[in-house]
Amino acid sequence: MNPEIVTYVGYSASVFIVLSFILKDVRKIRIVNMIGCACFVIYGFFSGPLWPVIIPNGLICFIQIYHLLLGKKA
Repeated sequence: MNPEIVTYVGYSASVFIVLSFILKDVRKIRIVNMIGCACFVIYGFFSGPLWPVIIPNGLICFIQIYHLLLGKKA
């Protein structure tokens, strides 16, 4: 993947994570945070691979999916 595109994916991941802290609706927070984490996983794969970035963000992504699909409705 083009290194410039990878950089933009990393920046967009940061924007999504920060945006998730601004929102108040729990469902929206989880969705936006999940998108940010997925972007960080993509960024990590194409930048190295950077396992310290990929592993925690991949886990957080699965946690968000779990809570969105099986968790208590907020």
